[in-house]
Amino acid sequence: MLEIRNLCKQFGALVAVDDVSFTVSRGEVLGFLGPNGAGKSTTMKMATGFLAPDAGTAIVCGHDIRSEPLAAKRNFGYLPEGAPAYPDMRVADFLRFIAHIRGFRGEEAVARVDHIVELVNLNEVYEQRIETLSKGFRRRVGVAQALIHDPPVVILDEPTDGLDPNQKHEMRGIIAAMRPQKAIIISTHLLEEVEAVCSRAIIIPRGRVLADSTPVELAARSRYHNAVRLRVASDDLAKIRADLDQLDAVDAVETAGGDDEGGVMLVVARDNRPIADDIADLARARRWKIDGMTVERGRLDDVFRAITGAKAERSSPWDFANLTN
Repeated sequence: MLEIRNLCKQFGALVAVDDVSFTVSRGEVLGFLGPNGAGKSTTMKMATGFLAPDAGTAIVCGHDIRSEPLAAKRNFGYLPEGAPAYPDMRVADFLRFIAHIRGFRGEEAVARVDHIVELVNLNEVYEQRIETLSKGFRRRVGVAQALIHDPPVVILDEPTDGLDPNQKHEMRGIIAAMRPQKAIIISTHLLEEVEAVCSRAIIIPRGRVLADSTPVELAARSRYHNAVRLRVASDDLAKIRADLDQLDAVDAVETAGGDDEGGVMLVVARDNRPIADDIADLARARRWKIDGMTVERGRLDDVFRAITGAKAERSSPWDFANLTN
């Protein structure tokens, strides 16, 4: 439903987007993930026709954004960075205006506005001027205008920016409800956002795609994939650590702060191999006092830092091939 083809953009000497390509199908929520300044918003602006690329294009439901801009724009809803709106307009008037320019009239326009106000939960601020709204409610208004025409492709730049935890939960529910019928891109630098709502994630540091996989597959590349977290009696920490160091499958044993009655150990697996059974067998044989034992699936933040860190070069080993093979 959305195909990004070899997009490039340069601002003077700065290469903001460097040959970015990917596709998004119906039913996918793609997390477009990267640090600030990585090129996420610039890519979205080019994909939506807001900014002309130096090279490449975007195909929206079969329509080229450069040669068929109106046809392409009818098929997506876009929440841009900063959620710009007319500050002197009431929420009601703004959404009616958006419905009108999207081509809806009469009862259909009213129905569209009523539905989106209920969906995004704007009832309590419906008659307020946009300039009086909190950042969170302004963000919701921006999401509402992007969805009012029920587009098949939805492109959201930081949709939960400024929302409190309850509002973030509501927004994630809205995205999850839309997912089966739409192709959705969410630009974010929040790893929790990717883990909560995305079926797939792209990591783009310095304008290039260096990873494209599911959040679970990406987390599995973490050093902590298959690591075992143990809560043990404090008096046994040294003894248990010495026992664990003897296991060939153990790469390292890290300790965390504990309370008066116990401590926490994180046993890191060598080559990410499963080690929980080996540790359980050893615990039974040595009669350890264990209050809890869990297996980690990996840490997305660990992988994110490895890919986007200052020392990662354009020839980073964390490339698409390594992350998907």
